[in-house]
Amino acid sequence: MVASIPRQTNTDELEKALQSREAPIQRVAILEKLIAVYAFIDVHRADELLQEMEDLLVHLNYPDQELFFHIHKGIVDNHLYKYESAVINFEKAMELGQQQLPAQELAEIYIDYLGVCLNLKELEKAEVYIEKAEKLLNAFPDTLLEARLACREGFSYLYEGIYSTATEFLLTAEQMMRTSEQQLSLKDCYFLMLIYGGLGDIYGHSDDQEKRIEAHLSAIEIAENTQIQSRLSWHYLSAGNGFMALDNLEGAETCFLRCLEIVQDANTFVKAGALANLGFCQMGQRAYDKALELFEEAESLYRDYSPDDMRNVANICGWRAQSLAALGRQEEAKQFFYEALEYASAESDNKLLSNIYKEFATFFADLSEHQKAYEFLLQHAKYSELYHHEINEDQRLELMVKFEAEKEKQNAKVLRLEAAKLQMKALRAQMNPHFMYNALNAIQNYITSNKGDSAAKYLAKFSKLMRQSLYYSDLETISLEKELEFLEDYLYINQKLRFDSLSYSVIVDDEIEEDILGVPTMIVQPYVENAIEHGLRTKKKGHVNLIVRLFDEDTILFIVEDDGIGREAARDMQEHDTKYQNHRSKGTAITEERLRLLHNSKEERKVFVDTIDLMDDQGQARGTRVEIKIPIVDIHIK
Repeated sequence: MVASIPRQTNTDELEKALQSREAPIQRVAILEKLIAVYAFIDVHRADELLQEMEDLLVHLNYPDQELFFHIHKGIVDNHLYKYESAVINFEKAMELGQQQLPAQELAEIYIDYLGVCLNLKELEKAEVYIEKAEKLLNAFPDTLLEARLACREGFSYLYEGIYSTATEFLLTAEQMMRTSEQQLSLKDCYFLMLIYGGLGDIYGHSDDQEKRIEAHLSAIEIAENTQIQSRLSWHYLSAGNGFMALDNLEGAETCFLRCLEIVQDANTFVKAGALANLGFCQMGQRAYDKALELFEEAESLYRDYSPDDMRNVANICGWRAQSLAALGRQEEAKQFFYEALEYASAESDNKLLSNIYKEFATFFADLSEHQKAYEFLLQHAKYSELYHHEINEDQRLELMVKFEAEKEKQNAKVLRLEAAKLQMKALRAQMNPHFMYNALNAIQNYITSNKGDSAAKYLAKFSKLMRQSLYYSDLETISLEKELEFLEDYLYINQKLRFDSLSYSVIVDDEIEEDILGVPTMIVQPYVENAIEHGLRTKKKGHVNLIVRLFDEDTILFIVEDDGIGREAARDMQEHDTKYQNHRSKGTAITEERLRLLHNSKEERKVFVDTIDLMDDQGQARGTRVEIKIPIVDIHIK
């Protein structure tokens, strides 16, 4: 089934090493290795070791291990259903990881944190971190991490009730893991179990019980091969429910008993479900007294776990009523039937109401109270019809949601095509002929002046700039690092070949990771060119500042600032010198339209480029400042 199950880390040897080491730094290193394994095979031991690790780190300046502590603590708390604590630790891990980790490892933290978001049903937050992880993995691909992310995306659609899309993502994730040439880690196997669990839930929803059982048994097989205990009880419960739906009570009972034996994954809800369903199996074997004991214990756990959710209690009341009726305790049975109807009605559960009315009708028929039996059969038919209407409506809504999602994708494609067309227009509007003519003329002067070394040097720089310009025209996005390199080359050529008096500076905030962040190509250069051509061309000396900052987590702010003659004086000059006029209107107007599309903005008046006139104390122009808000986008490496 799975080609490459990982070799198990020898925890016994690490435990012995831990006992023999007293130095705090050595103990912390061993603890980290042990916790990474125990987080999946013995979560309670992992929790104990995390406590020791935390105590040791208080007295150590060990940033790497502090980061690993918060990652492992988040994973372990999630497995122990301590979701609030898991959130706190993952938030700290992400804060530290952004400072310390390469892109792929940061993406892994995002993917781990997604598990908590999904368990808390915080689907909007999950969508944010799915996008963050996708951006990093688009720039720095890793097949197994991409498979884990596809698993998380599948569960996000599963929780939204979009089962067809959820299935696509989960099957894709499974295929990526099964065909990966990389050795699967213990965590990869855990994700593979999640994938099968999600598929099992979807098959259960569509009432394909055989596939449901097969999926959960696949997860259980992985657990047996790797000793993974986390979430294992859920798989046994779900497989047992599938067997029970097929009236295979023997197979169901085996699963429920195994579920109750797993102390590593002791979840109240799972235990209650296993006890209740085990009671149903006992009822099927006519062991009614034993069934009643199990039902009572299960009901108590359900009420403690979720006092406001009475669906499962309603189910148990119906089963208790059937068991009591079989024992001849008719009045008690009648009481529990009415309780079951009361709880099911409060939950508006038409399927459960239909089943209870059917069993109640059988109960009255056995008592020869045929009028009541008939009345309850009518109610059974009514709620059965309502339930099937619900199913059809759910299917209709799922198709509608999927249609809207596909429509959004198509709209996004149209926007990208429009942006690409504008990109080509922008390319044609950039690098105006005067710039190229003057640069080549300057190189020719070096040649005629017998300055061959300088000519060769600047010709190489110029040809590189032209090559970059043509190459980037085929790309929608490039890394911020490449964009800045292109702009610096452009400024350098202008300084060395056109304006000896030109100086420039490029300032990038320290918090910006230039090699990870992606930006659309050909956005900033027209504004740098305008600063030179319109602001500084007529000055003896001039300076251009290019400043790069994070505007927000989705946007980079580029600032192009010059100390030139200002816009009003430039306009006056253009009245007498029209050769730059068209260039300005084409280059920046096209770029501003591209920005609107790239920001997915339908608001025509929304501004992404602000131009500010700079004035001195006497109100005289001292230059122009242009602020450009550029969306951070995925990097597509070719």
